[in-house]
Amino acid sequence: MSQISARQRLYRRSRSSIFHGFDPVLTAAVGLLLLIGTILVYAATRDWYARNGLDPQYYLKRHVINIVIGALLAYGTTVIDYRLLRAYTPIFWGLGVLGLAMVLIPGLGSTVNGARAWIALPGGFQIQPAELAKIAIIIGMSMLLSERSHDSDEPTSRDVLQALVVAGIPVLLIILQPDMGTVFIISASVVTIIAVSGAPSKWVAGLLLVAVLGAVGATKTGVISEYQINRLQTFVNPNADTQGAGYQLRQARITVGSGGLIGTGLFNGPQTNGRFVPEQQTDFIFTVAGEELGFLGSGLILILYFIILMRAFAIARRTNDPFGRLVTTGVIAWFAFQLFENIGMTLGLMPMTGVPLPFISYGGSSMFATLIGFGLLQNVHARSRG
Repeated sequence: MSQISARQRLYRRSRSSIFHGFDPVLTAAVGLLLLIGTILVYAATRDWYARNGLDPQYYLKRHVINIVIGALLAYGTTVIDYRLLRAYTPIFWGLGVLGLAMVLIPGLGSTVNGARAWIALPGGFQIQPAELAKIAIIIGMSMLLSERSHDSDEPTSRDVLQALVVAGIPVLLIILQPDMGTVFIISASVVTIIAVSGAPSKWVAGLLLVAVLGAVGATKTGVISEYQINRLQTFVNPNADTQGAGYQLRQARITVGSGGLIGTGLFNGPQTNGRFVPEQQTDFIFTVAGEELGFLGSGLILILYFIILMRAFAIARRTNDPFGRLVTTGVIAWFAFQLFENIGMTLGLMPMTGVPLPFISYGGSSMFATLIGFGLLQNVHARSRG
């Protein structure tokens, strides 16, 4: 009876204190990125759609809708104390696996850019279960590695193996799509969570070795499609196929480089308005910033990301709850590796893998997932202040 009463008190206290528990700096940085992203999505699509007799605000309207839905999901993530979310973790994980399995069923899943990773919804919308699976994996692994049924402060080998199973099943389903960019991002979170949990370093070294061998094996056995292999080849040799697989990378580098110090100005980018970079409103949104906002505008975006990561590190360092610390570090690794991969592939420093830029790129599933991740950071922050 006393345990139930304690839970009820915790729940009521969390509901009444959540609004003034937010980290204002983190909120402001995310808000500015959302605003910048909205402007860049509009700039990437407005002129081309208008010239072709289409609604120039088509992507703008849908992007704003995605942000509103994502903001509601972020708020919903903060309503209940994150420590109580552990009870619902198996449900979240099960739904994530179910969504990943559904995209592989003929008639349900749809293929985009060589990956069968989407489920079509009414109204022309699509959802990518792999994006939401990131959250399920982070929460599931954090729950298993933070709960101690023994006297040691470190997780046992059994704990680590169970956590790897929780991550491994969704990852295998994502490989079957295949969506290797998402696999890389999830792998970064998995390794980070295990390292921070206090597990022996041999597990981290072993996972890195498995990742390298797995990447080589996937290439040799045909798991990675020819389309994705061609993208990897253009990373090694950008001039190998400038009119085919290397075209997007070449145009992206030209577009970013043409902006100079201050850029050509919003809506005045010749490369952007000419639609020379395919998928510019999604995976290559950073090229719009490079051309129209220049080095200074692009630098501001990077500073905002740096602020978000630093505030997230501060939240992880401050909390005394192992579950909250692991969830926070998993989200940090997710955000950090995804933005590094996206901006890196835009500049030719990383292979093209088709991952969106967090909080900026157009795309409902990615926006929903990243704002839920933001909500988790705020949730941990609000409940670790005292």
